[in-house]
Amino acid sequence: MEKYLRKWGVVFTGPTLIAFVIAFLVPFFMGLYLSFTDFTTITDAQFNGVQNYVDAFSARQGYGRSLLYTAGISLVSIITVNIGAFILAFLLTRKLAGTNFFRTVFFMPNLIGGIVLGYTWQAMLNAVLKNWGQTIVNDWHLGSAGLIMLVNWQLMGYMMIIYIAGLQNVPHDVIEAAEIDGATGWQRLTKVTIPLIMPSITICLFLTLANTFKMYDQNLALTNGAPLNQTQMAALNIVSTMYTKVGQEGVAQAKAVIFFLIVSVIALMQLRATRSREIDQ
Repeated sequence: MEKYLRKWGVVFTGPTLIAFVIAFLVPFFMGLYLSFTDFTTITDAQFNGVQNYVDAFSARQGYGRSLLYTAGISLVSIITVNIGAFILAFLLTRKLAGTNFFRTVFFMPNLIGGIVLGYTWQAMLNAVLKNWGQTIVNDWHLGSAGLIMLVNWQLMGYMMIIYIAGLQNVPHDVIEAAEIDGATGWQRLTKVTIPLIMPSITICLFLTLANTFKMYDQNLALTNGAPLNQTQMAALNIVSTMYTKVGQEGVAQAKAVIFFLIVSVIALMQLRATRSREIDQ
C-alpha cells in the first residue's frame, strides 16, 4: 500500500499542489517583492528599499489607527461570538423540542455573503436609528456597534455547530462520575466539560480571529469607514490605498505584508495558548 501511495500519490496531489503554487505561493512572493518597490504595474517596479514600510505608518495613511480599531473590534467580536455560540450549543444539546430546526436557523446567516449582510444590516439599523434622527455613519460608536452585531449574527451559528460537535463528544460517564462525586452544575461545566472541548474552542477562536481581523466586505457595505475613516478596518484601509490613491500601490502592498505578519503572529500565539490546555481523552 505504501509503495502504491508513493508511486501514485503525486498524481492525486499534483493538481492541488499546482493550484496552491499558482494561486498562493507565486502571488505571495510577488507581493512581498513589490512591497519593496515603487510601482503602478508589475513591469515598471523600481526598488526603493523600506520606504513603503515607513510611509505606511505616516499620519496621513491612517494605517496605525485602522490596525488599532481592527484589534478592538476583533477582540470584542471574538469574545461575544464564542460566548454566544457556546451558550447556544449548550442549550441545543439539551433534550429540547425543535433543536434541529433551531440549529439550521442559527447557521443560515453564515451562508449569506458579507456585502449582502452589510447592506441589509445598514438598512435595518438606519430604520431604527431614524427614530432618534441618526444614521449608522453619524457616529463611529454606532458604526462600531453595528459591525459587532453583524459579525455576531454571521458567525455565531457557524461556531455553534463546532461547539455542538465538541459537546456531543464529551463522555457521559465522565459527567456522571463528577455528578456522583458531588460536583455542582457549574463545577461540571468549568472543570469537566470546558477542558474536554478545548479542541473545539481552539478551532472557534482561530476562525473568529481570522474572520474578524480580515473583515472587508462587511465593513465596506455597512459603513465604508465613515465617519471620516473612523470605522475603517485594516483590510479596507489597504484596498482603499491600492485603488483610490495614485502612486501608493507600493505602500498598499507594504501594508498588506505587515497585516499578514500581524495576523499570523496573533493566530500562532492563540493556537499555542489554547492547544496547551487541551486534554487527551
